[in-house]
Amino acid sequence: MRFVLRRRRLGQLMILSTVAATINNFVEKGIAQTQVRKTTPKLATPTPETMKVTLQVNGTAHSLQIEPRVTLLDALREYIGLIGTKKGCDHGQCGACTVLVDGQRINSCLTFAIMHTDAAITTIEGLEQGNKLHPMQAAFVTHDAFQCGYCTPGQICSAVGLVNEGHAKSDADIRELMSGNICRCGAYPNIVAAVRDVLGGKKDAAV
Repeated sequence: MRFVLRRRRLGQLMILSTVAATINNFVEKGIAQTQVRKTTPKLATPTPETMKVTLQVNGTAHSLQIEPRVTLLDALREYIGLIGTKKGCDHGQCGACTVLVDGQRINSCLTFAIMHTDAAITTIEGLEQGNKLHPMQAAFVTHDAFQCGYCTPGQICSAVGLVNEGHAKSDADIRELMSGNICRCGAYPNIVAAVRDVLGGKKDAAV
């Protein structure tokens, strides 16, 4: 009987010893981790570098302090405030962000603003000639070549660029060369008609 009690007591002591050792181990690890946290210096959050950029937009110079990664689209909309140029897919697939750079149409969401500091940039706001609509703008109104209007600024800028390029000779050419500009409302026949009207007066349509 005494032997059994001794074995029980010995087992209890071993259990208590193991528990005490485990607790002591956890406490030591906790203290060590706390000390590491206190002694490890905090890494400073890197601040994106900016640079001064001057863009010539619609005949006016705009000085901006922007990050090098800012796209031309975001520079126009977010920094200059010309919101006529629309952000659609932001992947160069819809054409809503089309503007003219030195007379050539480009997707402004696919290029950085800092790449065009020496270029003449024209947006939909810059096509109007005084209080008179650009011939392409007037043709779009005449032919009802828009519905919701979201894609219209890009459509018009692209159409002006198409006329400047001088490659369109037929309706099929117009459809092919304007295929990068998507109209989800389906106003394509009227868009073709508007561009066809202006093609007859290429000199008036060029910018």
